[in-house]
Amino acid sequence: MYDIRPVGYVTGLLVLVLGLTMLVPMAVDIYYDNGHWPAFFESAIITALTGGLVALACANGVGQRLSIQQTFLLTTGVWTALPLFGALPFMFGEGGELFVDALFEAMSGMTTTGSTVLTGLDTRPEGILMWRGMLQWFGGVGIIVVAMVFLPELRVGGMQIFKSEAFDTMGKILPRAGEIAQQISVIYLGLTVICAITYAALGMSAFEAIVHSMTTVSTGGFSTTDQSFGAFQGPMEYAASIFMILASLPFVRFVQLLAGSARPIFVDTQVRAYLATILTLVVFFSIYRLVVNGDHLEHGFREAIFNVTSIISGTGYASVDYQEWGAIAVVVFFFIGLIGGCAGSTACSIKVFRYQLLLASISTQLRRLYAPHGVFEPRYEGRKVSEEVLSSVMAFFVMFFVSFGVVSILLALTGLDFVTSVSGAATALANIGPGLGPEIGPAGTFTNLNDTAKWILTVSMLVGRLELMAVFVLFTTQFWRG
Repeated sequence: MYDIRPVGYVTGLLVLVLGLTMLVPMAVDIYYDNGHWPAFFESAIITALTGGLVALACANGVGQRLSIQQTFLLTTGVWTALPLFGALPFMFGEGGELFVDALFEAMSGMTTTGSTVLTGLDTRPEGILMWRGMLQWFGGVGIIVVAMVFLPELRVGGMQIFKSEAFDTMGKILPRAGEIAQQISVIYLGLTVICAITYAALGMSAFEAIVHSMTTVSTGGFSTTDQSFGAFQGPMEYAASIFMILASLPFVRFVQLLAGSARPIFVDTQVRAYLATILTLVVFFSIYRLVVNGDHLEHGFREAIFNVTSIISGTGYASVDYQEWGAIAVVVFFFIGLIGGCAGSTACSIKVFRYQLLLASISTQLRRLYAPHGVFEPRYEGRKVSEEVLSSVMAFFVMFFVSFGVVSILLALTGLDFVTSVSGAATALANIGPGLGPEIGPAGTFTNLNDTAKWILTVSMLVGRLELMAVFVLFTTQFWRG
């Protein structure tokens, strides 16, 4: 039997901290005098007390290094507990959301998915809008730490290829994981502040700028209005595109940049591949909008770069309903969402480096076919890629698309149509935000889906955010046997 006290202690502390942060949206509601603040006060009391009591009860089990099994439990446990308590303000607040809706919204926030069941955002209390932004902001910085510290250690989905990069090649700059997390948090906060100042300078109110900066840098996509970024068209779309791109680059490169080493970010193969992909797609859609849709060049380019960046990074903002661009655009946007950003960023989905490793493996196999006596080895950034890493990446691809198929079928069995089922499964597992179709497309919400579908999507968001394997391993007998 595993000792779960270390897991309970850390989880309890984080729940306690989450409860204390609820005082921020409470203060916002008091400032705007909208009478909604008791919902956050009640939620804060329940959350902080529960977290504190759990931490105290498990405090005597702290001290030893976490085992692999405990680390898996901690990773999944934290991402389950925080949305559960994060859902309380939605339940206690104005309108009193049902538990399934409240948990869906909180899970979408913490996993930075950006799908929403809330409507009438323009008239919602400011505290709720702030809380949605804060949930995504917490989830964004949290997933960076998980991707840099936990997933490489747990050898999930090929992430172990970055283990030596994070802890060895940076040498004396950052010798310990705790220092990496601290430096990343400072950079994350700095980007958020700069983003908020930029938005305010371009015309957003202070409140709108703060909320949107949190949901931009976290690549989450929650907005303060039902129109999403359609309410802020113009220069702000360019600004948002820049910050979404920055947030979907490896944060360890920013740490190295601030330490005086600019070369790593420019020679990083996944960074170059990611930026090249965005550039190619933007050029394609700019020409497409100009030729097929008859749009003028600047507007077509602006909508192309914003919406391409929003979907490929998993942010999920929508400035227009790109489904109106035509069938080709719809298909391309569907597959764009399955690309994702860089490992070690706030971006989601499959990630660029996995496609690079997949192509390297395929190329090596093809070369071995026509030159059976040659010695060919897949390489990444000039280094040989081990069979363990390749196997982990292949397993991730298999599990992702098997999960995608299973979730699509389950959603269809709840009565959803084909487009909604398939795009809903993709957007939940890849943590993108909007799906396709009139119901959950960029101009819609997930409000009218049946409760069973919402439960399926809520679990899928959790599984997708933790790179599938970190959750699925908990359901194997070998894990519990040690």
